[in-house]
Amino acid sequence: HVQLVESGGGSVQPGGSLRVACAASTYTQCMGWFRQVPGKEREAVALFCDGLCGTIYAESVKGRFTVSRDNANNTMWLQMNNLRAEETAMYYCSAGFSGLCITWSARERWNIWGQGTQVTVS
Repeated sequence: HVQLVESGGGSVQPGGSLRVACAASTYTQCMGWFRQVPGKEREAVALFCDGLCGTIYAESVKGRFTVSRDNANNTMWLQMNNLRAEETAMYYCSAGFSGLCITWSARERWNIWGQGTQVTVS
């Protein structure tokens, strides 16, 4: 059973950058980043998969966010540039994906979650 621990959240001004990390207890083929604001649905941000799915980004973050992974250390990062105030949220790492690549953004396709790390843009 994979365990996930996020880190690296914090506060940044609009237009600034921040990098968050997700450390997994063991290797897992696909990992994802989601974010959630209280009272709203959890929103998919990015996917990193070894193999067919590759990397996929939500339209709203394309060109500004970059997901990467170090398989030797089972750590995934999300580099976030040109952050916007509306991107203030708790950022969660996910694993245990099942389904077709096209379904990656559906929360119910993932069954393992980290505790989240807060990102505040203001």
